[in-house]
Amino acid sequence: MIIHVVKEGETVHSIAESYGVSVDRLALENGISSSANLAVGETLVILFPEILYLVQEGDSLSSIAKAHDISIMELLRNNPYLADREYIYPGELMVIKYQDSKVGRITTNGYAYPFIGRNLLKKTLPYLTYISIYSHYYTKDGEVLNLNDAEIIRTARAYGVAPVMILTGLAASPDEEIEVIHNLLTNEEIQDRFLENLMNILRDKDYYGVNITIPYILPQDRSLYKEFIERFATRLREEGYRPFITLTLNTFELLTNITYGDLQYDVLGELVDYIIIITYEWGFAYELPPTVVSFVSFINIAEYIVGLVDPNKLAFGFSTIGYIWRLPYINGVTQGQSISYNGAIDIAREFEAVIHFDDITKASYFQYYSDFEHILRFRDARAIEAIAALAKENNVNGLGIWNIMYFFNQMWLVLNSQFEIEKVLPLNLLEGDNITDG
Repeated sequence: MIIHVVKEGETVHSIAESYGVSVDRLALENGISSSANLAVGETLVILFPEILYLVQEGDSLSSIAKAHDISIMELLRNNPYLADREYIYPGELMVIKYQDSKVGRITTNGYAYPFIGRNLLKKTLPYLTYISIYSHYYTKDGEVLNLNDAEIIRTARAYGVAPVMILTGLAASPDEEIEVIHNLLTNEEIQDRFLENLMNILRDKDYYGVNITIPYILPQDRSLYKEFIERFATRLREEGYRPFITLTLNTFELLTNITYGDLQYDVLGELVDYIIIITYEWGFAYELPPTVVSFVSFINIAEYIVGLVDPNKLAFGFSTIGYIWRLPYINGVTQGQSISYNGAIDIAREFEAVIHFDDITKASYFQYYSDFEHILRFRDARAIEAIAALAKENNVNGLGIWNIMYFFNQMWLVLNSQFEIEKVLPLNLLEGDNITDG
């Protein structure tokens, strides 16, 4: 795998020719048009097929995978465009294997809302170990609000992906969420009600596990957090579910390298099956985004936690969402507008902006003028490669991806070329398995 940074005057055709790869496949894999006007500084992921197969009349995904001793999931990961259509056709080429040797195995945990498009979901599931469905909200009184999630759970299990329920405090602001969490941690009666309501919902569904996110903990409540997680994990296991938790590193922690020892990371690691270390502030657009914080700061905190928790139980979380900020930036006043990778590249191309890469934060950025001066920061293939390398260096088991509500071609190209993506559930039913030449 090569991550190519576009230079002035380069085109999809000239880049493909310089690497000796197919123009159509380079465009297809990166999710762009072969005639696209590339932005200076944007990245393209270059992969080199080792084994290609020419589809014959009567072939199906099952027959092709079986003939080459690979799984259907691997075939779909190597050819994600197949999820966008109903049939395969004689004469088209499929990638059976790329030249890159896998450097290890990894679990991937993608966050999604239950209203994710069905085609997008089916295209993404081959790359996932877990899908975290966002979100069942709990209230300050211990009620748990239900969610229409039957279809996403059923489809995930069909692809051998484990569905995980996300639990989040119902609040309109961080201050309200602190109050909700405080009530839950300090009142055993509310905990009892919360756990009973949770079990009543779970019994009617087909979840694999439950992940509770508690990002804001008052200093006086931190010792109670461990006790609550012990109750939470014990009850889930009694009912046959896997307990997950999310630890959110906020911008203050990343800037100061201060971690809260009284959270007892080592004990938490023994209590639950899976811990996701989130490296971003999610849901609040007025806060300084961690894409402006040194990547070394995250490395320092992550390695501290890795030293306390079994890395097989850990996942490093990151965001696929970029932010646009109107300048001048005023902390607590300027509101960031979220944007996908694809949206960021479209803006760079439209305004003919030059994209720069900040190696300290592992973020790409550019400035442009539209009524006012703006700066846009986002992650591209280079950031994904850096995060994946950090996980590999620390023997961390997985990656948590916020979110998968759009198909991030470059991210999946990087991860699929380097890692065998683990599945914890068997393939159940794959509707695409009956694809023929039509």
